[in-house]
Amino acid sequence: MKIILNIIIKEFLQLKRDPRLLAIVFMAPVLQLILLGYAANMDVNTVHTTIFDMDNTTASRNLIQRFERSGYFEIDDYADNYKQVTEDINSGKALWALVIPKDFEKKIKQRESAPLQALFDGSDGNKSSIAFGYVQSIVTSYSQNILLKVANQTGVKNAVVGNLVPDIRIWYNPDLTTRVFMVPSIMGLILMVITTILVSMAIVKEREIGTLEQLIVTPIKPHQLIIGKLIPFVILGFVDVLIVIGVMIFWFGITIEGSFWLLVFDSFLFVLSTLGIGLFISTISKTQQQAMMVAQFGIMMPMIYLSGFAFPIENMPKIIQYITYLIPLRYYITILRAIILKGASFTELIPETVMLLLMGVLILIASAMRFKKRIG
Repeated sequence: MKIILNIIIKEFLQLKRDPRLLAIVFMAPVLQLILLGYAANMDVNTVHTTIFDMDNTTASRNLIQRFERSGYFEIDDYADNYKQVTEDINSGKALWALVIPKDFEKKIKQRESAPLQALFDGSDGNKSSIAFGYVQSIVTSYSQNILLKVANQTGVKNAVVGNLVPDIRIWYNPDLTTRVFMVPSIMGLILMVITTILVSMAIVKEREIGTLEQLIVTPIKPHQLIIGKLIPFVILGFVDVLIVIGVMIFWFGITIEGSFWLLVFDSFLFVLSTLGIGLFISTISKTQQQAMMVAQFGIMMPMIYLSGFAFPIENMPKIIQYITYLIPLRYYITILRAIILKGASFTELIPETVMLLLMGVLILIASAMRFKKRIG
């Protein structure tokens, strides 16, 4: 035990002598969370719009005013022809264009169908689909208002009877803010980056400067060396978790609805996996640059893509969905969102917790055995 404690003290002293590494450990997570918290935002609050009003009547102006009053649409241009509409969309000046044909008001008064044309820039499918939802909601509301006016004027009240009126309530994220959904996941991403990269680079650095060989020829046993080198990074990982949670709560205002200690416990299980992966990378890398490249492009990028962090797993092909079951980050992100946003309990997260435990233990044991073989 004394030997392990001495190795731990050595690691912290070595960390203290490297101010750049200290900055990475304590400052980088805060900056990453703040930057990613604002950057990872798929909300569409401003929809740049071009209007081509060929009718120019009271009815068409009323419709345009509905878009202006919604708070989502910013009308940047009133086109005089289709060429101008095309130029606005092609240049990116407008995300969409509303074309109101001639006789729009006349057809409404004659109780005929009054067509509208909405042209969207589909190069950004996410923004266009969200904007389409806004447009559909406003046009539907405008149409229902016309039906009510007709019913009041004619006295035919049954004309609008029988509509379904849903009572919509949104749980966990009432404002449907992307940031609330993404920030908890970013915490898992940062924890993975810090522990995986630091472990792999720290061990490879010792091999580069020759101190690892010096440790090997001492009476220190391999398991003591592994434990002594990993425990400091477990501690640093949890310090980063606490820092990130503080930023999440006090900067972004996202509180933890569930158990804080359950979150800490599952974070520990996840760290077992990331430490094991970092240890494995150190056994196949000869330089720190090589360890960094392997960690970033060989391990972390695929885990980010396949974990559900940015892309819904259910939208992936079946074969890819099966592969995601091998990704520890998938289970940890599910746990983070469930505990922080939904207040999930331990019993509700037993499958994910068990998988994290199994994967963490297996990855760490396999990496430790390979590390022993390399130094043996």
